[in-house]
Amino acid sequence: MTTRKIGLWSGVGLTLADMVGTGVLTTAGFMALDLTPRQILLDWLLGGVIALAGATAYAALARQVPRSGGEYRYLSELLHPALGYLAGWTSLLVGFSVPVALAALAAGAFAQTVLGSVDARLVAASLIAMVAAAHAIDLEASKRTQDWLAATKGVLIALFILIGLVFGTNALPPAPAGAADAGFPVVPFFTSLIYITFCYAGWNAAVYASEEFEDPRRDVPRAMLIGCSLVVVIYLLVNWVFVTNLTTADMTGWINGDTDRITLAHLVMQNLLGESAATVMSVVVIVALLSAISAMTLIGPRVYAAMAGDGVLPAVLAARAGHPPTGSVVLQSGLAIVLVFFSGFREMLNNVGSILALVSAATVLSLFRSSRWRPGEPPSIAARAGATIYAAMAAWMVYFAVRSSTTIEIGGSQFPTVILWMLGIAAAATGGYYATRSLRGSS
Repeated sequence: MTTRKIGLWSGVGLTLADMVGTGVLTTAGFMALDLTPRQILLDWLLGGVIALAGATAYAALARQVPRSGGEYRYLSELLHPALGYLAGWTSLLVGFSVPVALAALAAGAFAQTVLGSVDARLVAASLIAMVAAAHAIDLEASKRTQDWLAATKGVLIALFILIGLVFGTNALPPAPAGAADAGFPVVPFFTSLIYITFCYAGWNAAVYASEEFEDPRRDVPRAMLIGCSLVVVIYLLVNWVFVTNLTTADMTGWINGDTDRITLAHLVMQNLLGESAATVMSVVVIVALLSAISAMTLIGPRVYAAMAGDGVLPAVLAARAGHPPTGSVVLQSGLAIVLVFFSGFREMLNNVGSILALVSAATVLSLFRSSRWRPGEPPSIAARAGATIYAAMAAWMVYFAVRSSTTIEIGGSQFPTVILWMLGIAAAATGGYYATRSLRGSS
């Protein structure tokens, strides 16, 4: 039997599924504490520009290295295998397992609004296990499941935007009194950009499964750029609906409410169509989260499978031809289920965005390693510009992340936790890389 490869539009759907989660339905509420509606929209637009810059750079990398594995593959081949190994460990420890666990927990919480008294953690673990089964047993079923979930999510999000535009108020509220005199809120603006960037994360989803595309060098770059462009439009429209239909009091007051069971989208639907529509919004959110879990369960294990294929992780994590990487799917999903029941895991999310930004920044900078490039195929000016913009903005955002990070006292000195996370992952990955190399050399 011939296994169906991923086509362009399935790749676009994969990108949409991985990018669009509940972050876009909640983040503006926190932003409204310090930013005006226009500043909120500008922040989301800037986040979209950064994501598109990264996607443009990754598109060039995908043409140069049309193999699965994402940052692990690119850094290993274009810079140094140790850096690739670090990126692979980052994907396993924080890049996919933590977001899967958080998305599943959020889905479990929203299920309570539909099903009543249920244990959110048990629902979350069940969803992870169910999605893992779909992606671990059969490659064709894995891709079909992802396609259907992505299509359903797209229709539901589009329906929400349509309702907001048709039944809502399409006029920006005036700026609060004194806003002009206060000046531009630089620190809140760029601190919010860190969370917005995390909401845009996933624009590079296709590169993790490049070898499963019909034409990787053609379709992977297109899937990233088309998918990312669509999400930028979606995010701007969703936030337009929020800032034109909710007052600042609505948006900021939501933060002190039941944040696990309601989003700004619920408030919009409640105001425009009533309580029943707000309840239906929970189903929309659950589908969106399930689609994101599915996308991350499809693409994350391809990184570990690629590493196993190169001999730097156990062979049980590799994939056989025409079959999904079952061992890698079980590993990632099992770790995510453990995190679901680890009550303090949410604190890790404060550091995830910064770590992923640094890894992807290092990846786009590999474009400038001309000695490793295909002869006669140098990166375009657009790709180099995208890499420069993305790397510069990533460094700027990490600076603000370190400034706003909580600290831990060690030996009488205060250390930002984000720095400790980076150093811990780097030490574990570097030690693992050289230990693996030693074992391979002695075998």
